[in-house]
Amino acid sequence: METFEIIVTVYMVMFILLLFSGFPIAWILGGISVLFTGVGIVAANYFDIDTFLLDSWSDFAIVADRLWAQVGNWVLVALPMFIFMGQMLDRSGIAEVMMKNFVKAFGGVRGGLALTVVLIGVLLAASTGIVGASVVLLAVMSIPIMEQNRYSRELATGVVAASGTLGILIPPSIMLVLMADQLSLPVGDLFMGALIPGLLLGFLYAVYVVVVANLRHDWAPLPENREPMDWKAVWGVVWAILPAAGLILAVLGTIFFGIATPTEASGVGAFGAMLLAALNGKLSFKVLREACIETTHTTCFIFAIFIGATAFSLVMRSLGGDEFIGDMLKTLPFGPTGVVIFILFIAFLLGFFLDWLEITLIMLPLVAPVVSHLGFDMVWFVVIFAVCLQTSFLTPPVGFSLFYLKGVCPPSITIGHIYRGIIPFVLLQLAAIASCFIWPELITWLPKQIYGG
Repeated sequence: METFEIIVTVYMVMFILLLFSGFPIAWILGGISVLFTGVGIVAANYFDIDTFLLDSWSDFAIVADRLWAQVGNWVLVALPMFIFMGQMLDRSGIAEVMMKNFVKAFGGVRGGLALTVVLIGVLLAASTGIVGASVVLLAVMSIPIMEQNRYSRELATGVVAASGTLGILIPPSIMLVLMADQLSLPVGDLFMGALIPGLLLGFLYAVYVVVVANLRHDWAPLPENREPMDWKAVWGVVWAILPAAGLILAVLGTIFFGIATPTEASGVGAFGAMLLAALNGKLSFKVLREACIETTHTTCFIFAIFIGATAFSLVMRSLGGDEFIGDMLKTLPFGPTGVVIFILFIAFLLGFFLDWLEITLIMLPLVAPVVSHLGFDMVWFVVIFAVCLQTSFLTPPVGFSLFYLKGVCPPSITIGHIYRGIIPFVLLQLAAIASCFIWPELITWLPKQIYGG
């Protein structure tokens, strides 16, 4: 092994070990980048290694240049706008209205309460895109009702955690915005490519709920005081869906029909969310202030990791790490398809310990050139990679949906209930990944129909 390969290996191993130190990931990325810049400069100047691209500390200033270019990128303007849209919808009261009417319509059906969670999860995903807000909303609104009706705690917690994560995949998705920026891909292509896989996941969740409820009656008992479904209940569901459906049409419809770019559509979505909050009587200066503060916090958190990941990737490339990883993947005895499966498997394993953000900013830019060189469609690969990363919200010990859920659950629900509850849904997510792998048209068909080519 050559000297620069040893340095790259130590660089990666030290990063992985520091993840268990408890330090914020942004500080780890930035600190280890500065440290190995010094290591690389010493290696380049004193050991006559010409593979390192940074000859002095002044060259490290290129990180600032890259960050300035990224901050000025119009694609990233959509990021805080979609976050604000989600924060405002979280406070608009739409989800509560939908839950109340859906329960009236489906509460008398076996498994109807869990099915309601899936349906509202899909609607929230297509209108908010924020996992934390969706999980907390669904948990607060549905788990007490399911507990009251003696639902299995595993089924109740599993369906809430899984349905809440749909927002990271179903557009508008901040994850897809970041992926598009990192790989210079059209955001619209990724949005349209992720729409069918996201809806497929929601469909699989719904089928699982219906099957389990009918096979295990003790998991989803029929409510004792159930009301029969009538036209009034159906009309209530339609009326409750209309505001969210209108916002989804305003955002995705303008992209779908070529009226607006995703960045422009994000502004439409932010304004539409404020309008819905106003129509529900929820808009006030206090609500607006809270939404703006939370949007700023989330955006700053993402950009802090973005800064660290930019420095980390720069040093990795300067050390020759991208070539090293690329050559290593190309020499795997699996063939091109096996290489992609291996990459997805590694991403799935990393999801147990890292958030989607770190994996997107660190791993994806390193493996994407290899996948492109092997001749795979990049929109297909990025979307299937995104479906794989969705599992990171459910897999312990760092599954964020699990922590959000535990924080708002009644004391009677333990972490053991939650862990057992998410297992079937992780398996369903893996089934969705396999489906997208076997039938790539699930991802590529819609972008080709809309944008052609």
